[in-house]
Amino acid sequence: MIVLGIETSCDETAVAVVEDAFSLRANLIARQDHLHERFGGVVPEVAARAHVEAINPLLERALEEAGIDLGDVDAVAVTVGPGLVGALLVGVAAAKSLALARGVDLIGVNHLEGHIWANFLDHGPPSPPYVALVVSGGHTMLVHMRDERTYEVLGQTVDDAAGEAFDKVARLLGLGFPGGPAIDRLAAEGDPHAIDFPRAMASSGDLDFSMSGLKTAVLRYLRQERAAGREPHLPDVAASFQEAIVDVQVRKTLAAASAVGAPTVLLGGGVVANSRLRERMVQEGARAGLQVLVPPIALCTDNAAMIACVGAARWLRGERSPLDIGVDPNLRLDA
Repeated sequence: MIVLGIETSCDETAVAVVEDAFSLRANLIARQDHLHERFGGVVPEVAARAHVEAINPLLERALEEAGIDLGDVDAVAVTVGPGLVGALLVGVAAAKSLALARGVDLIGVNHLEGHIWANFLDHGPPSPPYVALVVSGGHTMLVHMRDERTYEVLGQTVDDAAGEAFDKVARLLGLGFPGGPAIDRLAAEGDPHAIDFPRAMASSGDLDFSMSGLKTAVLRYLRQERAAGREPHLPDVAASFQEAIVDVQVRKTLAAASAVGAPTVLLGGGVVANSRLRERMVQEGARAGLQVLVPPIALCTDNAAMIACVGAARWLRGERSPLDIGVDPNLRLDA
């Protein structure tokens, strides 16, 4: 059984081929960082146009790398939300065209579910229950995965997502876009305890997150230091900011696992590529008696392999999507 996956929810055009749900045959991504860097963030119209240009050549390359042709494909899985509406429409239009032309099944997939299932491409078929920390440019949430198709959102950000906060602080530090990898690199040279940035909602008694106050705290610190005639040591700022974000995420994830009695924690999303988050979650999870599963870096950022994996699991359960399926930029994971 072969599933072709397509992912265009934001600024990466991605196509993948998965065999028997968890065996990866091809996983290609066309990135757009160079197009959005001068704007300091993703421009939706630019992203959509770039998807249009990239999707067909990427499809051809993915099939070639997998050693198959379209006649070997049993189903096409595609991200239908959440994401940028124009970007989503490009991927869904391509998937519908392929499904209709070849007479194969179409399966719409939630992008956030894909980030959770990225773990299973590396660690094998799911064995719930899990608590998943999904953390990316647009989302920061804790999810209880009761079984293979049931998700309960336990908590989420009340303002900025973690990836958004990384990008905004990177701009304050003059590091460019995307901000997450730049801060991670710079933080390696600094002291994570040099500056006592706030741990927002760390003791709120719930499992929600807040990032906007931390971003403001970094801005105020930079202004105060420069007003006093001191140039801030940027590696220390980056390391202390990163530690403040990671600290709350680790604490709340462990609290969520304890609250629902889940023995295993999954990490998913682009921010999971952050080296400090991976390190601390694995270490502190082990101390709490939890198994912590982390996808390889290539499967943390947006990719189509995770979409194909979800689609394959749904196809095997007999689930199909109609050819008139639409996109939903605000699609909920627990819908």
